[in-house]
Amino acid sequence: MSMGASTRWTPDSWRSQKVRQQPAWPSRKALDATVEQIAALPPLVASGEIAALKTQLAEAASGNRFLLHGGDCAESFEGCRATPITNQLKILLQMSLVLTHASRRRVIRIGRFAGQYAKPRTEENETRDGVTLPAYRGDNVNRPEFTEFGRTPDPALLLRGYERSALTLNFIRALVDGGFADLHHPEQWNLDWVGHSPLAVEYTRMVDAIGQSLRFMETLAGVRVHQMQRVDFYTSHECLLLDLEQAQTRQVPRRDGWWNLSTHFPWLGARTSNLEEGHVEYLSGIENPIGIKVSPDSAPRDVVALCQRLNPSDEPGRITLIHRMGAHRIAQQLPPIIDAVALSGARVVWVCDPMHGNTETVRPVGGPRAGQPVKTRKFAHILAELEQAFEIHRTKGTVLGGVHFELTGENVTECTGGARGLGDDDLAGAYRSAIDPRLNYEQALEMALLVARRM
Repeated sequence: MSMGASTRWTPDSWRSQKVRQQPAWPSRKALDATVEQIAALPPLVASGEIAALKTQLAEAASGNRFLLHGGDCAESFEGCRATPITNQLKILLQMSLVLTHASRRRVIRIGRFAGQYAKPRTEENETRDGVTLPAYRGDNVNRPEFTEFGRTPDPALLLRGYERSALTLNFIRALVDGGFADLHHPEQWNLDWVGHSPLAVEYTRMVDAIGQSLRFMETLAGVRVHQMQRVDFYTSHECLLLDLEQAQTRQVPRRDGWWNLSTHFPWLGARTSNLEEGHVEYLSGIENPIGIKVSPDSAPRDVVALCQRLNPSDEPGRITLIHRMGAHRIAQQLPPIIDAVALSGARVVWVCDPMHGNTETVRPVGGPRAGQPVKTRKFAHILAELEQAFEIHRTKGTVLGGVHFELTGENVTECTGGARGLGDDDLAGAYRSAIDPRLNYEQALEMALLVARRM
């Protein structure tokens, strides 16, 4: 049993409490039948991997590692294809290489993939042209098309989501074990379309320097550094659909407690973080490390209470606080939370998510989407929040142990700014996200290089 669990905890004890953000499934019988199928299927991840991640996160809390957490806002079933998955790995590998080179710290790579198929929504329904239908909650729940069939929650999609997660993980493991992440050949991580980037020269120079250093070390030692041929990748998704989370929560041989074997790193969203409700109850009993999203509206005492509820014995590596304040609010909102957590004595990993607090809606003047509301994020605001986060933690004597980005390895146009100077009117070029805007490959690599300079 987790150090944070009460003696009365069971994988289904969350059912006795209020639970938010659950779909209005049309048939409880169909839901139960699907969940029962998933519960009988093999786990997606292993408990040993989860335990290893927790150990690494404990090192990040003390400043000896750095966490890179990134990926899609919400995965789609359509995106379960070789090229998008490979490109996602490439950008995470390149970013981690840049951060390792700059910080002289080993980087933990956690991807928002192999399970991030559900999203919370502010409104239960969506209305278009006088027609009201359920909001799109991600491919695990319903479909994006605005039709009665598409928006009706379908339990069969949960099983399809499990299958897509397994396929994604299988492909990632095959790539990594097959030498795709070999530091001897980082040039194979490059994406063809980004060659025009003003940052390509700086990145290539860095890769060449790392390659020369590695070859020099191997020549000096007379052996090949085989550990450089592969890296660890961990998965994460928001702990949202509790029926689905419970289905993969299991006890394992030779290890104590209950483990959520659908992901290495589940996180608790701001909309489901009430201490007396089901999501916190569920997370209190599993052994996985847990992320907690901290918004500008989070009260310092509530953040401390969550840490104490989910980790009363202060187990190292158990809690990661992911603050998402926005560039214009972080200076005012973050310091009191840091002070409160420090006063409580809780050991946590501090991570900056500069994406969510900087979301805004614009109406492009030109292009196919002229006059239509479009969600976007400005590169300059994302960078400004990161810069402030580093400075605030330095001033407070705490360690910023990681960064979180919503990003893709695809050539999308969803966030404005960056080296190429994308503007509002460019958003229509390749806007593919069904929910939140992501950094494209070029913007993500530029962000990593700028963070590296700061580190």
